[in-house]
Amino acid sequence: MATHLTEDHTELHDTAVARRYFAKFQSITAHLARVAAELEAEGRISKLEARVLGAYVSRLATTFRALSHKYLMTGRVEGPVPGRPTFDRHESGFPVAQELMQMAVDAQQASAHLAGMASIAELKDRMIRQIVGDLSIPSQLQFALSQRLYYEDLLTGTPFWPRNDPDAQWLGNQGERRRYLVHWAVYDLQVNLPVVYLLDVEDSGRAPLPKDDRRWPRVQSHLMAQSSGGLKLLTIAQGFDKDFDDLHPKRLRRIHLGPMYSHSFTLQSGPIADVLAMANAPEGQDWALVWTVEDLVSEREESVQDGWFSKVDRQIFTLDPFAGRGADTGATRTERMIVLPERPFQALVEKKPPGFADVRKFVVGAGGRLISTR
Repeated sequence: MATHLTEDHTELHDTAVARRYFAKFQSITAHLARVAAELEAEGRISKLEARVLGAYVSRLATTFRALSHKYLMTGRVEGPVPGRPTFDRHESGFPVAQELMQMAVDAQQASAHLAGMASIAELKDRMIRQIVGDLSIPSQLQFALSQRLYYEDLLTGTPFWPRNDPDAQWLGNQGERRRYLVHWAVYDLQVNLPVVYLLDVEDSGRAPLPKDDRRWPRVQSHLMAQSSGGLKLLTIAQGFDKDFDDLHPKRLRRIHLGPMYSHSFTLQSGPIADVLAMANAPEGQDWALVWTVEDLVSEREESVQDGWFSKVDRQIFTLDPFAGRGADTGATRTERMIVLPERPFQALVEKKPPGFADVRKFVVGAGGRLISTR
């Protein structure tokens, strides 16, 4: 599926601006890993779930490192290549999905590109000789080095791809059933945000799910086809429950890693815009990142008629009981968290904007220390 640039999508033309943008995200991803560790320490998520989330955050960090290398010479090399980085400046702050789709294409040819390039040591040696001998800036060699680093990132690292197919981790047995944590992730094309899914499922089939050649490929295909932010968790879970009689979804979570707001880069609306403007934070501290967790839990299991002579087990899911919101959200509960440096947090406390009282806050202090507050 192709994405199309809109007026909300902005190219970064200047070298220094592009470097600040990617440096900001590389810093933010480090803080996200600490948030996952904090949630594990509180018992909010298991050790395995923290490790899974940490792995996806690490993939995001690899993606931003690769993009920073790809566009290292933005504005300093003539011609259309490598182009300019494009991000969604309105209510996302992340690169547009097309950037990750192009990266996936580039990864398939990374080995061939590296085979035809000079080594890092050789490129650096040529740069020094040009600076000393010709007294000129080796822009073309710098560009070649940046592309070398980009392809090495794709070949040796594990970026966050547009599709990160499901994997299953065994959790033990529940009676005669096997229990798994199935996890996968996508880069939502509609809102340009990374989204992680965690599914707790019980397996009453004959063969273990990940080793079942008939069921596991179908499960993977089914889950990826349903991984749209426009679908409610209830719709996804009920569809899965109906399509796989011997798989029993007990809990489904969807974690939105974003948006990222920055007074310098994004066009946000609402209270967060006033908070960031009031903070007037220095470079590197002018941001706030929202982390939203949708959670759907099975309340009980019922045996229902399936045809004339058989019955199957179906899940009854609990929806948010407050003001009928469960029917609207399709979830048992929805929790929002926000990660932000001290200056924006101080502005948030002073302004006390509506809608933030119940938002969990993680404040990045000196030395990257994370402080949890309400």
